[in-house]
Amino acid sequence: MGLMERLAEHRAQEDNLRWEGTFEEYFELVRQDPQIARLSHGRIFDMIMKEGGTPGTDGQPPKYNFFADDLFGLEKPLQQIVEYFSSAAQRLEVRKRILLLMGPVGGGKSTIVSLLKHGLERHTRTQEGAVYAIKDCPMHEEPLHLIPEPLRLDIEKEYGIYIEGDLCPACRHAVENRYDNRIEKVPVKRIAFSEKHRMGIGTFTPSDPKSQDISELVGGIDFSTIGEVGSESDPRAYRFDGELNIANRGLMEFIEMLKCDEKFLYVLLTLSQEQNIKTGRFSMIYADEVVISHTNESEYASFVGNRKSEALQDRIILIKVSYNLKVSEEVKIYEKLLKQSALRNVHIAPHTLKVASIFAVLSRLEASQKAGMSLMKKLKLYDGEDVEGFKQKDIKELQDEAMREGMGGISPRYVINRLSNALIKEGITCINPLMALRALRDGLDQHTSISRSEHEHLLNLIDESRREYDEISKVEVQKAFVYSFEESARTLFNNYLDNVEAFCNSTKVKDPLTDEEVEPDEKLMRSLEEQIGITDNAKKTFREEILIRISAMARRGQSFDYTSHERLKEAIERKLFADLRDIVKITTSTKTPDADQLKKINDVVNRLASEHGYCHVCANELLRYVGTLLNR
Repeated sequence: MGLMERLAEHRAQEDNLRWEGTFEEYFELVRQDPQIARLSHGRIFDMIMKEGGTPGTDGQPPKYNFFADDLFGLEKPLQQIVEYFSSAAQRLEVRKRILLLMGPVGGGKSTIVSLLKHGLERHTRTQEGAVYAIKDCPMHEEPLHLIPEPLRLDIEKEYGIYIEGDLCPACRHAVENRYDNRIEKVPVKRIAFSEKHRMGIGTFTPSDPKSQDISELVGGIDFSTIGEVGSESDPRAYRFDGELNIANRGLMEFIEMLKCDEKFLYVLLTLSQEQNIKTGRFSMIYADEVVISHTNESEYASFVGNRKSEALQDRIILIKVSYNLKVSEEVKIYEKLLKQSALRNVHIAPHTLKVASIFAVLSRLEASQKAGMSLMKKLKLYDGEDVEGFKQKDIKELQDEAMREGMGGISPRYVINRLSNALIKEGITCINPLMALRALRDGLDQHTSISRSEHEHLLNLIDESRREYDEISKVEVQKAFVYSFEESARTLFNNYLDNVEAFCNSTKVKDPLTDEEVEPDEKLMRSLEEQIGITDNAKKTFREEILIRISAMARRGQSFDYTSHERLKEAIERKLFADLRDIVKITTSTKTPDADQLKKINDVVNRLASEHGYCHVCANELLRYVGTLLNR
């Protein structure tokens, strides 16, 4: 489809939004589909749920497709946000609360609000999200407000249509003077929310309280029209163009709300408590809108400590938006940010983003008091791996032990800034994990907000991240050197399982060569188990755990392979690598390899490039690095 055809299609879509009619015609639409007249919280809840998602299982929060492409590792706060909208959509008291997102910089607070705002803009352009308003109303209000109060109960009983709110002063004046109280003739039109056109979405940013006027929130008198209408209290002499006015029926974002002057917060107090906006010249003006704000932890602590703000505190729903604590989700953040860039001619070696993510997540974790629980173990446990001495069921206890975990540490912005710095250096065609760690380390000297002790702590975490990469790099080379790694792993896995099953059931195994029944091969089993530190006393428990896992998966109709158990997978890979260690060491460390060694090196480089995502530059760098590790 060419540009002209796309423009024609766009104009056709715009024409579909230009519905106009009378209130009588609009009421017929609502009678057929009462959802058209739902309130702001209900509209946003429907918008989120329309996209679908996956339910939570085993204590894990659900995932919502609405946020899935842009937010990672924030399942818990997103669940709390959706629960808030779910309750508010049922018109429970919670809808009369301000939603306050609190967390560290770069944690995703602004992104959450931005997604909701842009989502509303798209949703109101669909048939399911259609919004209708009184034509020429400065607050584009719900046309059902035209129905007099005494009739509303009968309307709800007869048609199931709930009506809440009153006409704004401008519409009340128009109905009385322009339409002679014939509400059925009042014109109604369909609208689409747009932040750019100040329709249904408002944004307020605090600035100097001495110069910032309350009219930015609630509108003000238009002095140029007073001479025409004769009175300041005439609605025609008032500009209903404050952010709270134009956000009616939609969403209002209050940026850094707690930095505002008290006079602005009093307006919010009235809005949240009574769903009304108070202006100087008029009685209360009804407003149906979602108010979302965000702030940092220190501002919130000061706010809570101020006794004067108790009334507003009572009308706030607080949701902590901490940093992501899962390495796999952190990688997705950087992948998303890099895809948005114009950078295309620099290759990012495998595990580069993972190693940078390991450093970032380590900086956000709090040390545990539990014996044997290191930061690296905690990081792996949070990312879904079982580690020695701990399982997924222990996560809740670890989280309860560290209530502020994720509220501090290195932000994704710092990491992406340092990665960007490494990517744009002259002559760079590929960056690898070591270059990423070097960039992260060098940037700490420019990080003005960290103390000397924090600086030392972060340097230690970079070293720990590098040690983790050492293990990753060895495994990568191991996989490339084993020509048919998967087949070798499965063979070793099946032999181990045969012997474990015989050991646990006190039976014998059949020798594959002689067909004789022999005792389980203890030497084989221990050669794997020792790779991951399973002691002689713990071997029976570990073997029984493997059989239990096989049985549990079989009941669910799932097959068990060597990747199904993380620690067994690690043991098999380490065993295979240990058997190959000398070959790898000699091949990678020889300065003048012979023809046979050179062929092996080229085969490994080609395999790393074709099967594992490396380019020839980073593949050769990986081999040299692993060679130095093995020669230490």
